[in-house]
Amino acid sequence: MSDFSLDTSLGFVINRTAQRLKLELQHAFKAQGYDITPEQWAVLSRLWEQEGLNQVELAERTFKDKPNVTRMLDVLERRGFVIRQKDDTDRRAYRVFLTEPGRQLQAKLVPLAVEVLEKGQKYLSEAEISTVIVLLNRIYASYD
Repeated sequence: MSDFSLDTSLGFVINRTAQRLKLELQHAFKAQGYDITPEQWAVLSRLWEQEGLNQVELAERTFKDKPNVTRMLDVLERRGFVIRQKDDTDRRAYRVFLTEPGRQLQAKLVPLAVEVLEKGQKYLSEAEISTVIVLLNRIYASYD
């Protein structure tokens, strides 16, 4: 028998926390009448940072696979938040751009996301938050 315990496993605790944050974000959006999933939120957030990314770049920057990103873009496009345009340099690729309603979502959704994060971090100091981010990034980088 090993001394392994799932409840004290770093991977389990990180995943459980990530799932809780994701659920809280989804509830916050729904409570305000926004039918945006946390995954769609990630795509929109990356586009608010930089429009014109292609689907592969969006997949890499959101840590999702390309088929999932394609499905999310289908939904976001149907709802009028994004448009896809053929890439001038690669005929097989599409560049993704926000529409005006997609841009307007930023002012509505970002405060909700900040509120969710602040609630989850309310018992942590700024220094502790910074330390957690540094440590988690170090763990992530150790697999490169």
